[in-house]
Amino acid sequence: MFSQPAVKTIGANGQVSLGKQYAGQQVLIEEQEEGVWLIRAADVIPRNERWVHEPAHKAKLDAALAWAAENPASDANCDAILERLAGRACNDK
Repeated sequence: MFSQPAVKTIGANGQVSLGKQYAGQQVLIEEQEEGVWLIRAADVIPRNERWVHEPAHKAKLDAALAWAAENPASDANCDAILERLAGRACNDK
C-alpha cells in the first residue's frame, strides 16, 4: 500500500504532481517546518453547508431521506392534486 519515496520537481508555477489517481481530490497541506510538508486527503465542508452535518439537522434530514426512499414520487393522483390546488388562492395555506 505504501510506496517508496519518489523524487518530484516543483514546477515554475509552484505545483507538484502526485499522480492521476489523486486528480480532483482535496488535500490538506501542512508545512511542518521549512521544506517539510505533510499532505493528507481531506473532505472539506463549506461553511454554508456545515449546518447539514450538525446532529439535530442531520437527524431530520436523514429521516426525510428515509421517508422519501419509502414513499417514491408518483403522478398517479396528479389530476386530483391539480384540481385541489386550482381552487386555492396563492396565499392560502
